Formats: sequence, structure tokens, C-alpha cells
Amino acid sequence: MSHDASRRDFLKAAGGAAVATTATAGCLDGGGGDGSGSLVYARGDHPENYDPQQTTSGEVAKVTNQIYDQLIQFEPGSGGQLTEGLATEYSLEGTTATLTLREGVQFHNGEELTAEDARATIRRFIDEEYDYYLGENRSGYGAFTFGNWVDSVDASSDYELSIELVQQYAPFLRNLAMFAAAILSQAQIENLGADPESQVELGTDPKGTGAFTFEELDNGNERVRLSAYDDYWGDGPNVDEVVFTTVGQNSSRVQEVINGDAHITDNLDSQSSQQVQNSGSASLLSKNGINVGYMAFNMERVEAFRNRQVRRAVSLAVNTEAIVNDIYQGFAEQATQPLPPDVMGHNDSLEPYPQDKQQAQTLLEEAGATGLSFELATFSNPRGYNPSPVDTANQVRSDLEDIGMSVEINQFSDFGSYLDYTDAGRHDACFLGWYTDNADPDNFMYVLLDPKVDLEQVPEGQDWVSFDTEGYSPLNAAAWANNEYMQTVREAQASYDEATRQSLYEEASQLAHDEAPWVFIDYAQTLRAVNEAVDEDSYTVSSVGGPYLEMVSLN
Repeated sequence: MSHDASRRDFLKAAGGAAVATTATAGCLDGGGGDGSGSLVYARGDHPENYDPQQTTSGEVAKVTNQIYDQLIQFEPGSGGQLTEGLATEYSLEGTTATLTLREGVQFHNGEELTAEDARATIRRFIDEEYDYYLGENRSGYGAFTFGNWVDSVDASSDYELSIELVQQYAPFLRNLAMFAAAILSQAQIENLGADPESQVELGTDPKGTGAFTFEELDNGNERVRLSAYDDYWGDGPNVDEVVFTTVGQNSSRVQEVINGDAHITDNLDSQSSQQVQNSGSASLLSKNGINVGYMAFNMERVEAFRNRQVRRAVSLAVNTEAIVNDIYQGFAEQATQPLPPDVMGHNDSLEPYPQDKQQAQTLLEEAGATGLSFELATFSNPRGYNPSPVDTANQVRSDLEDIGMSVEINQFSDFGSYLDYTDAGRHDACFLGWYTDNADPDNFMYVLLDPKVDLEQVPEGQDWVSFDTEGYSPLNAAAWANNEYMQTVREAQASYDEATRQSLYEEASQLAHDEAPWVFIDYAQTLRAVNEAVDEDSYTVSSVGGPYLEMVSLN
């Protein structure tokens, strides 16, 4: 997901610890031994829009995954194993996906789920002919979740859904389990009206089929409150309500968990992780993360970055080993390629770029790019794949100054504004990262580094395109458009043979490593701080999907 997970659209600024502490006061009584009460989840940012079709943000997904369900879901803690969701049966044969929907499921607005809801959901996201199409307000997920693949949706029976694809597309069932594929209510969509701007209002009053209903969006106190849904079709929930609070500073947010003012938090850095480990009232839980953190070169904006020697020179100059070991304190490992180690197609033969400033200077001299100056855009609040973004930016600047480059750090306090900035391609270079949505290699290789334009739109002899190219996806923050890479990942996504896909993604990983459209920084562990009030058997750390808060009980 989610550039955290993750990533892209509509996060708003984090508030101070004092605000969040005030907002949560009096909310943390765990209730009696029956596990009822209020579950408080502390996070680093407060988005103001909770429409899963308007965001690529992992901060939004944490909330919407409690409110909505998908047709197919990920097994909690499994690393990506699929299981039943709103569909009890599902298959993909050739270009046809067939699903049987669960009967008797009700939306929070009282409407019963039918196949027409799924059809309306998909059309709102991708169909310009649909009266209620979301339009330019839709997120970048629209294209790669459904838009590039779905030809038609048949909902002729209440509980049978058939989706016809324009070509074979191996990850499609996994796409149906992503947070952006949450099933919306057709009645709510159509009651909002046909104006795309009226459809935006869904984000402040989402109505799903999930375990919790949306009760309050308190932007002033940067808090979201959800209530248990009594008619939920699945197991749980085991608490009366979930409260999402915002504390921007890692150490303060973790202290909330240690003190018992919050129950769970994420996006920890090394210092806050040590705080948890030294406490007697909270536990540090970890899992191998399926994510990548990187610095993207904007080849459209900076002509020098179009030269592979320049990109490789920067990669050789930046001390990613120091970033991982000294700044991230070993809670991550150096990245070698776009794909994390636990994803099919990760090329085990690749090594991280070693720091070699002498070789970097030689490459710059050969490229005629000595003395290069550029802007490095960075966010301020922690992300799991980059828990200390400002320190990381300072490390990059220092390393590049040693080879004669001048780097101006452009620091954003508001992550939503930051993503708007990078989506528009206004950065020279920028920090970003990505948590997998579906544990498929396509979710990294195609989503992040394929521009999603027709091959003939890339001028001959050029390996970049402009952000205003028709169909271009700004999720590719590098503007990279390497013809060989594009053909390889597109061939891989169209194959249903796993061995073929494995081989193709290994080839593409090698090519991305060598061409260096990013400085590959890290693969981070998934870390959570959990207060002792949480039943230790009820909370599962997941690298894909979740958090599964309907399962959580309080002691």
C-alpha cells in the first residue's frame, strides 16, 4: 500500500503529542474481562479523507480496512495467502474472473450487499461513462487495480459476479484483496450525486460492510472514532470502539503506548523501539516487512539524471549501510533492487551498491556532470520504510557534498502536501517507499517503475517520459521508461506460469539494479509497539493487509 504501504494521496499533517494526549483522555478503559472497551491506535499522521478510491495512503488504509471489506481478503499474518471475503468462491481462468458473493451481508447504511454494489464500485473507479465516475479525484490505484485490466463487469445475478479482463493478468485476484478494492455501497454512491465533487464527500462519511462503523472525524483534535458494528458478517469485533489518535513524534507516540494511553502504534524508529524494549508495560513485535524505501531521481526535471552514469555515481556515493545500521539501528537491511527478499522474483545474486566515492567521482567526470546541484524533497514524519527521514536526507547531502554535489533539502511537514508535490513531478529527487498491497512482484515492479503508457509513447533512444504523457502514473516518481524493463514486467504480469514469472522478474530486477532509477535504500522490518492491556494472542502483525483490529481483545 500502501508508498505506505505507504503512500500516495491524502495524508494531512501530524499534530503534537499534547493534542493527541488530550484527545484520548478518558477513552482507554479496557472494560471488564469480556474484552469490551475502547482500543486506541496511535499513528503519526491524520488524513482527512477516508475514501479508499481517493488515496494511496497507508494511514488511510489502517482506518478503511476496519470499515470496508474486499471481495477476497488476506489471511492475517500469512504474508499474502488469500482467503474468503465478501466472496465465498473465486477463480481466474484465462481472462475471466468469477466470484460468488456472500449472502445476507449488510452495509452500515442498511442496504444488503449484491453484485451490483461491486459493479458500481469498480465503475466509479474506472468507467468514464458511469454517471458517478470519481474523475480526477480518483487515486493512482484506479489504473493498476482495475482500470488497465477490466473490460466489463457482469452483475446479472444478485450473488454472482463476472469480471472480464482485456488480457491475462496474473495478480488480479490479489488486486481484489487490496485496500483500494474495498466494496462500496451503490446506494451511497448514487445518493451522493453525479458531480465528481459531491462524490468526494464519501471520504468523510464512509459506509462499508466491515466490523466497525465510522462515527467521528475530528480534524481539530486529529482523531477518528469507529464503533463496533453489531451486524458484522464475520468474527468480532471484540471491542466497543476503535479510536485513531495522532502523535507526530515517535518517542512521544511510543510513550503513549508505554503509559497505557494508547494500545498499539507503528512506524517506529530505533530510539522508540528501544523505549518499548526497556519498558515493563509494552512489547515490541516485529515481522519481516514486504516493503522498500528509496530515493527517486526525476529524469524529466533534471537532465543530468537521464545519464545512467550519474545515477550510478549517486548510488555509489550514498552510504546506505550507514543509513541502515546507524540511523535505522539495524531494524532494516540494505536494498539491492525494487523487490524485497520475501517476494517472488527477488534476485538473490544482486548486492547493495558499495560506498565508493572515488568511483562515483570518476563516473561524474566521464558524464560531464561534476558540480551538479539539485533539490532533495523529503517528508518529516516517520514511515516504516524511512523512520528517520530528515536524518537520512542529511546523510545523503553529506555524502554527495564529498563528491562535489550540492543538495538542497526541501523538507515538508505535511505528508499530504508532500505527495501532491511528488505526484506533480515538481521534485528533482525525493524519498518515497512502498508497502506491498498484495505480495505480488507486479505490485512493485509495474506499479512503481513502469510509467503505464504505451511503448510507442516513449521516444526512440530515450528511457524517460514526461509526467504529462497520456496515461502516465505518478507512482513512477522517477519518470523512468526503460523499454526493455517495461516489456519484461508486462510479459511477467500476463503469464500464469510461476516459474516463467520468477525468471522474468529476476531479469527485470537485475536491469533496475544496473540502471539505478532509484538509490535503493532499505527493506524495513514491520514493527509494532503493543501495550500489555492487549490480549497477546488476539493481535497479529501483518505485512500484507490489516491491521486486523476486529480480532483484538483487551485484557
